[in-house]
Amino acid sequence: MSAALYNAEILRLATEIPHQARLSSPHASVEKRSPVCGSRVTVDVEMGPDGRIAALGQEVRACALGQASASLMARHAIGQTPAALSEARDALADFLVGSRTDPGDWPGLEIFAPAVPHKARHASIRLSFEAVAEAAAKAQVSA
Repeated sequence: MSAALYNAEILRLATEIPHQARLSSPHASVEKRSPVCGSRVTVDVEMGPDGRIAALGQEVRACALGQASASLMARHAIGQTPAALSEARDALADFLVGSRTDPGDWPGLEIFAPAVPHKARHASIRLSFEAVAEAAAKAQVSA
């Protein structure tokens, strides 16, 4: 029997989302929406002089899966490079569509294994990772 799609860990993560305040002067902001379910995530980033995320803010209006994903993203995004964020985004997307058997190196993403057969849930799970990767890349270009 496979694990439940909405399990206790998903629900716990959904209630413990770090960095839930928008930044007042971000270097870049990106909003992503899922047309399937209406989930929306806005991510603000400030980059440090070393080219890594120094500050992160987000506004999350999503289902429990999208909230859990935003929680996992925000727990580890500070200190990451745009390249590492793009790699995490791509690994998660490939994992969800079955192109790879693991979600990559980002901590905690294996929790979304029960969502793999539920294609309608994939967009919401990807939103935060898509937004942070795009915001970091955008901030890097404008720096």
